[in-house]
Order: sequence, then C-alpha cells, then structure tokens
Amino acid sequence: MNTRTFTILGGFQSMLFCVGIYVVALFFSIFICSAIFKAVSGRKTAQTTTVKPLQAGSNAQQLVASR
Repeated sequence: MNTRTFTILGGFQSMLFCVGIYVVALFFSIFICSAIFKAVSGRKTAQTTTVKPLQAGSNAQQLVASR
C-alpha cells in the first residue's frame, strides 16, 4: 500500500479556502457596488418630449374609443 496520499494538497487547503472566499467576495462586491452606484447616480437630465396638437384643418381620421 502507498501511504503517501495528497499530503501536499492538504497543506494548501486553508490557503485555497481563503483565496476562494476572497474571489467570491470580490465577485459579489463588484455587483453590489455597481448597483448602489446606479441607484444613487441616476440620470442627470430627464428626457422630455413635446406633443404637438392636431390642427383642425388636417385630413387626419378621428379616432373613436368605443363604437
């Protein structure tokens, strides 16, 4: 029987765990910070549109809501 099994990997287990937790925390912090930034900054200028009224002399059809 071989008594030498994965002793090298066992020594790095705690370090790999810390690196994994760090990567996961970094991944989630990017999304959380970007969501907070988008919620706080918003849009500086609001887009406004103007509607021109129909002229009485035009040949447009009249739209009726009910018949």
